[in-house]
Amino acid sequence: MSKPQILQLGEIDHAKKEWATLSSIGELIEPKARSREEFIAECKKGVFDKVVVAYRTFQSVAITGLVDEELVAALPESLKFIAHNGAGYDQIDVHACTAKGIRVSNVPTAVDDATADVNMFLILGALRGFNTSMMALRNGHWKGSPPPPLGHDPQGKVLGILGMGGIGRNLMKKAAAFGMTTQYYNRSPLSEELSGGAKYVSFEELLKTSDVLSLNLPLNKQTRHIISTKEFEIMKQGVVIVNTARGAVMDEEALVRALDSGKVWSCGLDVFEEEPRVHPGLIANQNVMLVPHMGTWTVETQTKMEIWCINNVRSAVEKGKLMSPVAEQKDMK
Repeated sequence: MSKPQILQLGEIDHAKKEWATLSSIGELIEPKARSREEFIAECKKGVFDKVVVAYRTFQSVAITGLVDEELVAALPESLKFIAHNGAGYDQIDVHACTAKGIRVSNVPTAVDDATADVNMFLILGALRGFNTSMMALRNGHWKGSPPPPLGHDPQGKVLGILGMGGIGRNLMKKAAAFGMTTQYYNRSPLSEELSGGAKYVSFEELLKTSDVLSLNLPLNKQTRHIISTKEFEIMKQGVVIVNTARGAVMDEEALVRALDSGKVWSCGLDVFEEEPRVHPGLIANQNVMLVPHMGTWTVETQTKMEIWCINNVRSAVEKGKLMSPVAEQKDMK
């Protein structure tokens, strides 16, 4: 019998040896397509009719486009698993995959440390107001002329975490080292062990009482623009906001207005609504720290993610199941 095919969507940069070992259990193939139209055409021609599992990266969207209803409908009946190399999987319509019997996995904890590190970097930078003087220094103006307003210490500040998953819990531990206390809002409270003693509050209470608000929740239909004009109005005057989740959980237009009015004192962003485009109002505001989606941009974390994803592929072929199915499919039979 011929080996099942394993489809590679996107580059494997670090775990090449681990990927090569999969050739013992399956035939490794790649699409020739370089656009969504070409990829769908390959699907319809039957090029992938022996593919059982696909390994995909965030960047492979440049080839396939979003894994939406149209794309899922074009995928071969043989494809039963998609191993996504990322913690967030908003590029994939899980409902459409479930309807077609396709199981989806992600890499839920491999990114926690690196993303929380960037989170903490942005919190400290935004609180201290470093960006203004960093820009002035490069332009030959030392701190700036006039010097910027004094920043704020993290010690004693209340950190509000919206979405207390793995990254949020990791961030809480890092923030504690800087003397911050944490409160959080989730769909439901965590156990005492998981919460680490952080206070569970309502969504409104989180907005009203946090000195620093960190967005750490996944993007879906329910969370898109969960932070917008009405939510900014509830927040403390001079609040600091940091987002390392997905750009569209916050309404960027509303954020720009809140920054311009002074309601938001400063913010730190690693993600944006229309990447790689950044709202011109954010670029123009010196109180905004901008990082181009680099939450997991380390050799160690990228390697961890690739190996985790490869292990999902191996499990799919050898055991007929994924190691880390996405939350929506935990009970899928």
